[in-house]
Amino acid sequence: MVNKINLSKTVPRERWGEFFDQFSNGNHGRHLAIESISTELGDETLIQDAPLLAMVYDRPGKGNDLVIEVGKDEVMYAHTIDAPTDVVTGQNEVGQVIALCITDAAGTKTLIKLEAT
Repeated sequence: MVNKINLSKTVPRERWGEFFDQFSNGNHGRHLAIESISTELGDETLIQDAPLLAMVYDRPGKGNDLVIEVGKDEVMYAHTIDAPTDVVTGQNEVGQVIALCITDAAGTKTLIKLEAT
């Protein structure tokens, strides 16, 4: 899972709002899979082959969470990451983001894998 994808580019915390806005706009409708990776609960696939609707980041003081919304025209599924602490991207050979790994305060990682376009 995480070790099969080269996650190498950390997104600075001060850029998260801008990053997720741009990422949502540039990848709207792109199909993805979401996995939760926890040392306590193990790995769990939450959703597969579903279109990205949006990623909404609320800064500390405004909620301190990231919501990944999936669906074609309306939210069919939403996954919330409370108190994210780290955002790392994985890119293919042409620089397109194909994965995101977001770690929360409890150490749980959420892996978002995007299909190539």
